[in-house]
Amino acid sequence: MKVLGMISGTSHDGIDVAVVDFELVGSRLEGRVGHTASTPYPGELRARLAAALPPAPTTLAEVCELDTLIGQTFAEAAAAAIAAGGPVDLVVSHGQTVYHWVEGTHALGTLQIGQPAWIAERTGTPVLSDVRIRDITAGGHGAPLVSVLDGLLLGGLAGGAGALNLGGIANVTVVRDGELYAYDIGPANALIDAVVVGRGLHPRGFDEDGRIAASGHVDARLLEVLLDEPYYRLAPPKSTGKELFHLAYVEQALARAGVTPGDADLVATLTELTVRTVAADVRAAGVGTLVVSGGGCRNPVIMDGLRRALPGVEVGPSDDHGAPSDDKEAIAFALIGWLSAHGLPGTVPGGTGARAGRVLGTLTPGAGPLVLPAPLAEPPRSLVLHR
Repeated sequence: MKVLGMISGTSHDGIDVAVVDFELVGSRLEGRVGHTASTPYPGELRARLAAALPPAPTTLAEVCELDTLIGQTFAEAAAAAIAAGGPVDLVVSHGQTVYHWVEGTHALGTLQIGQPAWIAERTGTPVLSDVRIRDITAGGHGAPLVSVLDGLLLGGLAGGAGALNLGGIANVTVVRDGELYAYDIGPANALIDAVVVGRGLHPRGFDEDGRIAASGHVDARLLEVLLDEPYYRLAPPKSTGKELFHLAYVEQALARAGVTPGDADLVATLTELTVRTVAADVRAAGVGTLVVSGGGCRNPVIMDGLRRALPGVEVGPSDDHGAPSDDKEAIAFALIGWLSAHGLPGTVPGGTGARAGRVLGTLTPGAGPLVLPAPLAEPPRSLVLHR
C-alpha cells in the first residue's frame, strides 16, 4: 500500500511530504521511502498564519480563510508529490496545528486546519486527516504521534534508545526493555525562531546553521529564569506548544531576569535552554542512543551541545536508521495512514498517555468509492525503512 504523508509542524514554515510504499512481511513492516519534498508556505500566507496564532487575537473569518488557503496549499503539494512519485492509495494530511488546548497535565482539545476536501478534490485520492483528536478523547495528549514509528523502528536497539525530534517543540520517545513512553520536553526552535523573526535577524526566519547562537554568549541569569519554567517539572505524559512558548514569553523572562542581552547573546541563551532541557531528560531516561530528527538537528550548536552534555550516549541523526531526519514526521504520518487503513491503532498508550491505542483520523473519499484493505488482527512488531 502506497501512502503519502504530509505535515506542517510547529515551526509553521511549510509542508513536508513523504511517499512510502508499505509491505507486511510476516510480523515485520517494510517501507520503501520514495519521493520526499518540502514546500515552503508562500510568504503572505505564513505571515497571516503567524499573526493568527496564540497569543494573538483572531476571528472565525480569518480561521475559515486560513483553513481554505492552507488546504489549497496542501492540495498543490500533494499533487506535486503524486506527479513526481506516481499514484498513491491514501493521503494522510496532518494539516497545520493552530491551537493545542492543555490545562495542567490534561489535553482537552486540539485544532489542525487545512481543509482535506481540497486535497481529495485536487488528487482524486482519499484523505485521512484530523489524526490527533481521537487520542485526546481517550485521555491522551494527541502527541507526540511519531512515537508509534519510533517504537517500531528502534525497539530492537540494545541499551535503549531515545528518539528526539527538534521542531518548534522538542519531543522524545524513550524505547527500552520492551517499554515505550513519549512526551513533549519543551521548546526546541520555537523561542529561537520567535526572536529571529521578531527582531528581523535572518530573512529565512530561523538561525541558519546556528550562526547567530555561535556568535553570542549565554546569559547565565536569563538562562536561570528560563529554566525555572513549571512545565519542565511536570511528569509525563505531557504536551505543549506555542500557546506557551512564544515571543511574549521571552520578553516576560527578560523582564523577570532584569537583563538586556544583545541579539546574539539572547539567541545563544535560548539555544542553550534547548540543550539543557533535552539533555536533562535524556540523562534521566538512561538510554545509550539518541536518534535526532527535525530542523534542530541541522543546528551544530544544539547538536554539539547535546554531545558535550551527554558523554557516553551515542548521538546521531535518524538518517542512520533509515528515516531521513528532515522527512521523519511525514513518514510517521504515512505509517499512521497505513495503520488506520488496516484497522490498527496509530498510538501507543505510553506514547500519549491515552487509556488504550485508537485507530486515528477522519476519512474524506476521493474521486471513486472508498475501498480499504482487509483489516489486520495484529499490528506489525517492527519496521524497516529503505530508500
